[in-house]
Amino acid sequence: MKIIRDFILPIVVAIAVYALLHLSVASFKVYGVSMLPTVRPDEQIMVSKVIYFIHQPERGDVIILHSPREGNTDLIKRVIAVPGDTIEIKNREVIVNGRSLDEPYISEPPSYELPQMEIPAGQYFVLGDNRNHSSDSHIGWTAPRENIVGKVWITYWPPQMWRIIKSYPQHVSIQPAGVSNQILVMVTPCPTK
Repeated sequence: MKIIRDFILPIVVAIAVYALLHLSVASFKVYGVSMLPTVRPDEQIMVSKVIYFIHQPERGDVIILHSPREGNTDLIKRVIAVPGDTIEIKNREVIVNGRSLDEPYISEPPSYELPQMEIPAGQYFVLGDNRNHSSDSHIGWTAPRENIVGKVWITYWPPQMWRIIKSYPQHVSIQPAGVSNQILVMVTPCPTK
């Protein structure tokens, strides 16, 4: 019994802790400039792999995904539109469900246009924060849900650059068909004396 308590049990616990950590978080090194200024090249980031077991990816989340075009490549992008959303890019603005997004995190507005499209079920529209220097959904692909690895949590290397990566939730709900963005104002006359 002493051998089990002193040697085997600590090894089993260590393996269980390692497996739990491996299943719940991952680290990645960032290459390229597509997420400037949010994440810089050569920074190392920590990703939560379990968060999307609790809820689905949301607009504004920074994520790691397996490239839909190059299966052995991982990408870092920001979720812009979720299944069922409509998106369009025009006049240097990203418009989701008829509303222009407030995007304080981008390096510059997009210099390209994208005709309005609806995001299919199980797909996500993602863009890099460095809009004009990012290979992302604006060139004709969406990210399947099963390709999303997890949500970027922190950058931890180099140590002086340690910080939490902020999500910028975008509350642009889907409007039911036939509902307009106009507000109806009713005016009733005041009774005269």
